[in-house]
Amino acid sequence: QVHLVESGGGLVQPGGSLRLSCDVSGFTSRPYAMGWFRQAPGKEREFVAAIVWWTGVTDLADSGKGRFAISRANVNPEAPQNTVHLQMNGLKPEDTAVYYCGRSETASRSIRDRNAYFYWGQGTQVTVSS
Repeated sequence: QVHLVESGGGLVQPGGSLRLSCDVSGFTSRPYAMGWFRQAPGKEREFVAAIVWWTGVTDLADSGKGRFAISRANVNPEAPQNTVHLQMNGLKPEDTAVYYCGRSETASRSIRDRNAYFYWGQGTQVTVSS
């Protein structure tokens, strides 16, 4: 059985940092990409960051550039089980949302497109407030 489990969310003051983790298990092959998306109340799920698995190339939404970074725990791209991190610094109240990690199996859609991701975790809440 496949699993994506997010952790690391919480309440943080503006300017603070959080490191989200997504533990991936149960897969027998590597993904095309792993991504982080977020969804605030009343809004659609939006792209935050993604990493193309084999090349390690990363992409960040403009909202997170200079503040966020995505990485994988195991530098070996052959490992189907892995952990993906989202380091978030300089957090702002507008970063408040539920953060989800997703797994994409296809190169036919942009890694910024949530429809490219078939598997999702349950999400972890991030609240930025003083």
